Amino acid sequence: MYRATAFRKIIPQLSSSPTHSASNKVKSKLCVVSSRQQSSVPAAEPFLNGASANYVEEMYRSWQEDPKSVHASWDAFFRSQAYQPPPTLAPPSGNQVPISSLAPFVGGASSHFNEPLSEKIIDDHLAVQALIRSYQIRGHHIAQLDPLGIQAADLDDKHPQELIFHNFWPSSISYAQQLQHKVADMMQKETDMEKVFKLPSTTFIGGKEKALPLREIIKRLEDTYCRSIGAEFMFINSLEQCNWIRQKLETPGIMNMSEDQKRLILARLTRATGFEAFLARKWSSEKRFGLEGAEILIPAMKQVIDKSTELGVESVVMGMPHRGRLNVLANVCRKPLEQIFTQFAALEAADDGSGDVKYHLGTYIERLNRVTNKNIRLAVVANPSHLEAVDPVVQGKTRAEQFYRGDGEGKKVMSILLHGDAAFCGQGVVFETFHLSDLPDYTTHGTIHIVVNNQIGFTTDPRFSRSSSYCTDVARVVNAPIFHVNSDDPEAVIHVCNLAAEWRNTFHKDVVIDIVSYRRNGHNEIDEPMFTQPLMYKIIKKTPPALDKYANKLIEEKVVTEEQVKDVKEKYDKICEEAYVNARKETHIKYKDWLDSPWSGFFEGKDPLKVSTTGINENTLVHIGKRFSSPPPNATEFVIHKGIERILKARLQMVESRTVDWALGEAMAFGSLLKEGIHVRLSGQDVERGTFSHRHHVLHHQTVDKATYRPLNNLYPDQAPYTVCNSSLSEFGVLGFELGFSMTNPNTLVCWEAQFGDFNNTAQCIIDQFISSGQAKWVRQSGLVMLLPHGLEGMGPEHSSARLERFLQMSDDDPEYFPPESAEFAVRQLHDINWIIANCTTPANLFHILRRQIALPFRKPLVLMTPKSLLRHPEAKSSFDDMIEGTEFLRVIPDDSISERKADSVEKLVFCSGKVYYDLIKARNDNNLGDKIAVVRVEQISPFPFDLVKKECLRYPIKSLNTTVNGQRKMTYVGRPTAASPATGSKMQHVKELENLLADFMTL
Repeated sequence: MYRATAFRKIIPQLSSSPTHSASNKVKSKLCVVSSRQQSSVPAAEPFLNGASANYVEEMYRSWQEDPKSVHASWDAFFRSQAYQPPPTLAPPSGNQVPISSLAPFVGGASSHFNEPLSEKIIDDHLAVQALIRSYQIRGHHIAQLDPLGIQAADLDDKHPQELIFHNFWPSSISYAQQLQHKVADMMQKETDMEKVFKLPSTTFIGGKEKALPLREIIKRLEDTYCRSIGAEFMFINSLEQCNWIRQKLETPGIMNMSEDQKRLILARLTRATGFEAFLARKWSSEKRFGLEGAEILIPAMKQVIDKSTELGVESVVMGMPHRGRLNVLANVCRKPLEQIFTQFAALEAADDGSGDVKYHLGTYIERLNRVTNKNIRLAVVANPSHLEAVDPVVQGKTRAEQFYRGDGEGKKVMSILLHGDAAFCGQGVVFETFHLSDLPDYTTHGTIHIVVNNQIGFTTDPRFSRSSSYCTDVARVVNAPIFHVNSDDPEAVIHVCNLAAEWRNTFHKDVVIDIVSYRRNGHNEIDEPMFTQPLMYKIIKKTPPALDKYANKLIEEKVVTEEQVKDVKEKYDKICEEAYVNARKETHIKYKDWLDSPWSGFFEGKDPLKVSTTGINENTLVHIGKRFSSPPPNATEFVIHKGIERILKARLQMVESRTVDWALGEAMAFGSLLKEGIHVRLSGQDVERGTFSHRHHVLHHQTVDKATYRPLNNLYPDQAPYTVCNSSLSEFGVLGFELGFSMTNPNTLVCWEAQFGDFNNTAQCIIDQFISSGQAKWVRQSGLVMLLPHGLEGMGPEHSSARLERFLQMSDDDPEYFPPESAEFAVRQLHDINWIIANCTTPANLFHILRRQIALPFRKPLVLMTPKSLLRHPEAKSSFDDMIEGTEFLRVIPDDSISERKADSVEKLVFCSGKVYYDLIKARNDNNLGDKIAVVRVEQISPFPFDLVKKECLRYPIKSLNTTVNGQRKMTYVGRPTAASPATGSKMQHVKELENLLADFMTL
């Protein structure tokens, strides 16, 4: 008997359920019964028990004509199809609203249609829907993921209660207790397992079948969610995306593969396994961080690339740790084996630099993908032992390639990031990189992450290395689906690889493949894992390789024969032997063969010691200055802040007087490069306005949200684009991203600005491992500019110093060596240095040094200490005369206030750098010591301008300076005392320290 009260009993309980897909859907559809305006026609419940057939037929006829004409309970009764009308009353096909659009379930058993719709039937259908949803949400917890069979991938061996048939409801579903006993009753009876239930729209396990017996429903759910694949995706807040994944996982037969596909998997797995075996034979005592235990990674990566290429991708940028890198280079990128084997030969490098170990190197390959018959470009970015440090670098490089190709949707260029399980959950840069994935100026439109899950980190058990259930839980923050898969089921691995590639192509969002595997050897090939994981490695020793398991499976299926398996192994071994013989003929290692993005044509035909001019025509300066100082063209419609109006007017006055301040000098450097076709990108925290409210490169409409105007993008009709973008509050991730961007195209100026200079501390890994040493290790040049606001202003230790001393310590400029003087002295120093460190005191010098980054015939990182107080200092201004044609960057600025004839009267020569110059000059003038003390500014600190410092020393005949120029002179230090903290936190103490410094300065 149908009873409307049954629905009313369930509805309030559903309303408290936290689940959003199934339970809320039930709620929304059942609410039709209780919330619709009640008809004057009596309710169904009192009449059904004794109602005549004629009366029911009459109600049904009225309902057919207008469902609103009957009581809501009659409406629900007829819509449930529990009533079987006579043929004369049956509605024409298509007229009756299908039950699937109104209620989650319909009884499929014929008995349901011949009996009143009881409360039990309703509860049974709800229970089955909850069961299906439970498998979709929690099935991964009991999936058979560990090839060793030791522990659950989620570190929990308990069977989820909601997946135990007699008690499968999760405690979070509020109506569980209401329905639990119903399910238990169903399961206890064998006949109930044969009951047919109509499948809801939230599952695809039926394929073309709309209803299935309960036993088959459970079997198909287990096959989908509890075998070799554990899928986490129901947390995604998009029904469309959840349904897309469900269809790709649940559709019957979707994992079936042809015999050709199986043979391809076997061949690739054979090459991956054979490569490691060959290295082990030839170099048994060498570290190589091989892939044994996770060889399926190679077929997996190749399948991702095959499928992505098929979908239109033309370039793939990859980043990975050291484990398996050589195998990836050999069998994914198809780097010539001779070049790989040469790395084991302990040869000298043919290129400049110190080089790096073989499993840190990158590569770049263009080749034909034989599966899709399309050309593909593959790049593996070099990476140090800081495992995840390469993640943002890869993303920046990918974004740059997309930018220069005009690939605004990421259809042609994509990134693949490989991770270890312990690093993926343990290192914060992973989150920082994920956090960039959907930001407009940082997105790469979806990254495929592949975790080689060793189930161990170095020697640390995962139960002691993470607090989350899975090592991949960090990916949930961006709604990335996560597919855990057993590495010893190659076909399941390939299926999720296809799924990941299609997901990325469809939704342009991140996706994670977690290949649960093991490490057959220790941390490296000469490590003893039994020290710390004895039980695990006893099992590993007994576990046959994945290749043997899969080969035996295909032999049993008669897909291949034993002879064919053996033949494939022997052919690849022969290829390796031939490459080994050729490698022994090499005499040097060529690190240029390992570049991840060669700059074709950039170095060719250039004089490596000739720098282009950096001064420009005065008319260009005026044009840029006026455009930068003008409000939007539609100023009457675009409402700007009153304070901005004053700033623009002040800028225009400076342009008219032919002077520039710091902000104007920077804008003219950027604008002139844009005019020359050089793309400029400025990124960092609050760079659009500038932390100190000096830049204002983006003007905001004061009454319209997201309406902006960017003056530097409106200088010339054919200019290069200017990208200025506020970043997330990240230094490690964002600096790595900008480094990757700068590596792609040498003809672009990429700048990263720290909000305060010392904030670079949290990006130190990128600075140490990539920027300062990248060229020495990997022949990797970059013109990246780091803008670091720096200067003691009494604002405390964290807002005073960018720790200039650290950068100088990492410079390879030898302070004890005076290079031979020549006409090319300055540019040769730049050519030989690892990076440039400068602390400018004038806007003109800032203008020149930024333009010099592009004018150089090579690329070097620039570490630029930028000021705070000098942004508005009345003396820190420059004339157009210092920026026009014929002018250049001044490595040292002499004391022009002292003429040659007054040089003899100077008693003290002071070299300084940065904003302290203005404090010294004021103190000197206030004390009338202008003829006694000469103050020289060293603007470029590294490489040190020995030649110009020597010139200044020789200019003054005093004997108070001990330098390499004249050992008879005495040199003393004037400054603050040494301290652990870079600055005092007391304003009073700061003033006292400055007074002491100035007093020492003025002492003759």
